[in-house]
Amino acid sequence: MSARDGADGTVATHRVLVLGAGYAGMSAAVQLGARVGRRRDVQVTLVNAQERFTERLRLHMTATGQEVAGLGIPELLEGTGARFVRGRVTAVDADARTVRIDDDRVLHYDTLVYGLGSVADLSAVPGAGEYAHTLNSAEDAGVLADRLERLGSGTVVVGGSGLTGVESAAEIAERHPQLNVLLLGRQEPGAAMTPKAGAYLRAALDRLGVVVRSGAEVVEVLPDAVELAGGERIPADAVLWTSGTRVSPLAAAAGLAVDERGRVVTDAALRSVSHPEVYAVGDAAAIRQGYGVMHGTCQGGMPTGVHAAVSIVRALKGKQPRPFRFGYYHTPVSLGRGDAVVQFTRPDDSPRRMYLTGRAAARYKEAVTAAPWPAYGRMKKVPASGAVWPRGGRFTRNGAVR
Repeated sequence: MSARDGADGTVATHRVLVLGAGYAGMSAAVQLGARVGRRRDVQVTLVNAQERFTERLRLHMTATGQEVAGLGIPELLEGTGARFVRGRVTAVDADARTVRIDDDRVLHYDTLVYGLGSVADLSAVPGAGEYAHTLNSAEDAGVLADRLERLGSGTVVVGGSGLTGVESAAEIAERHPQLNVLLLGRQEPGAAMTPKAGAYLRAALDRLGVVVRSGAEVVEVLPDAVELAGGERIPADAVLWTSGTRVSPLAAAAGLAVDERGRVVTDAALRSVSHPEVYAVGDAAAIRQGYGVMHGTCQGGMPTGVHAAVSIVRALKGKQPRPFRFGYYHTPVSLGRGDAVVQFTRPDDSPRRMYLTGRAAARYKEAVTAAPWPAYGRMKKVPASGAVWPRGGRFTRNGAVR
């Protein structure tokens, strides 16, 4: 994998291409740039459809009209030696080792970091794609913000009672008290938390005026309503869809080995099991640990990007990459701007007894949300600072079972 000198004395360049500038892809690009970006024999390129970094952890704020900082990807890469290419990835040829951008440009790679993450799955329920809003991007969130601002009154249905649905419902209810907010989901909000932490979360939603319907399954989204299993129709002036995610079909189309959800199946070092020159990171990857397959979060995504970068650097030096190990440690959930609940977890993401609530939890959540930017800055100066995260102990050791 190391660069070779050409017959004319020139140095052959090893081309590393990073697809997707989410939390995982950005971490990989910053790490690689900081470690090898100034070498003549290595070229690091980050490809993303937008020049602005999407703060997914703040999209529920954008959706309610709140201003968030504009973070430019070129500025985040500044000083690393990595270059940025703006464009939408439309095809990957894993055998030819090429990536097509916007259907009219082709980039070649020797090593690929695949980080094209997930978006809301609108295909499972008829009408969701036509009539529901999503938080797939800052632009989508802005469209919803405009819609909510125009509603003098009415009902907003949030489909999905997971963390994104809870945070969005709370934010909408707090910022738009004139609206009726209805949170629909199969599971009770906070179901994965301890009973006391879950009860606090549900009480906070109640204080904000959010009506929760658990055990509800939306089977169709209509222009002015949602239909539940059993035939009940609930009028809706706006619908936000947060139930379920899907990944890009490009990995499967490229011939990479994927799981039933289309995520790239990796070995212990985050390399594709079918194409070892491809590393997969974040929620684009099916990464197995002793406790099972990781789920996509910022807390796990950034370490995968850093690990992929470190592994590539090791391979450039002729060394074998080490296995990736990660253990979860918390689940922070905002409940408007002044309230939150933080459930501390075991490495397998099961809840510990300890949790945090109220303003202290809100400050904790804000610190977590803002953490990537100083982390990227530290990585540019001291790359090793990014390689510190909980490894999971016995939960992630070789041979551990779920």
